[in-house]
Amino acid sequence: MIRKLKEGRDPSAVAADQATVRATVEGIIADVRARGDVAVRELSIRFDKWDRKDFRLTDAEIRACLAELSEQNLSDIRFAQEQVRNFAQHQREALRDIEIETLPGVVLGHKNIPVQSVGCYVPGGKYPLLASAHMSVITAKVAGVPRIFTAAPPYEGRPAAAIVAAQHLAGADEIYCLGGVQAVAAMALGTQSIQSVAMLVGPGNAFVA
Repeated sequence: MIRKLKEGRDPSAVAADQATVRATVEGIIADVRARGDVAVRELSIRFDKWDRKDFRLTDAEIRACLAELSEQNLSDIRFAQEQVRNFAQHQREALRDIEIETLPGVVLGHKNIPVQSVGCYVPGGKYPLLASAHMSVITAKVAGVPRIFTAAPPYEGRPAAAIVAAQHLAGADEIYCLGGVQAVAAMALGTQSIQSVAMLVGPGNAFVA
C-alpha cells in the first residue's frame, strides 16, 4: 500500500495564487514606473518597514558594516569569493574571441563583449544568502562589466552587515539597502535617483523572479 506523505494542491488554487502574485507584481512595477523614488520609498516602508532618504549606502556605512564582522567572518567571505573568482576567470578564458580571414578581404569572427551595467539582487530574510553576492557580483566583475549595482533588503531594520561586506569585497560599484519587487523594478526601470541597468541577475521567489 502506498502511503501519501503530502497531497498536491488543487491546480485551480495554484492558478489563482499565481494570478494574484502576477497582479501584485504588475501593480508594483507600474507604480515604480509612474512615480519613481516616491513609490520605491512607500513600498519599502510598507513591505520592509525601512525608510531613508537615499537607499544607496555611503562609504562610511559600508566601512561600519565591515567593522561589525569578526576577522573569521571576513576571512570566510574572502575565501569563498576567491573560489568563485578562480572558476569565473577560467570560464572567461574559455570564451575566446575569434577573428579569421576566410578570403582576401573577408574577415569573420565574434567577440565576447560585457554588458554596460548589471543589477545583482541578493535576497535577505532570516538567512541572508551571501553566496548570491559572491556568484553574481564576482562573475560580472570578471566578465568586465563597468557598472555593478547591488540591492539587498534590510535585516532587522538595518543593512545586513554580512551581505554588505560580501557585496563590497566582491567589487560592487553601488550598494543599495533595498529589497523586494520595488528594488528589482528600480534597477530595471530606473528612477529619479537610480540609473537603470542593462541586465538583472540573482535568485528570487514568486514575487522576485
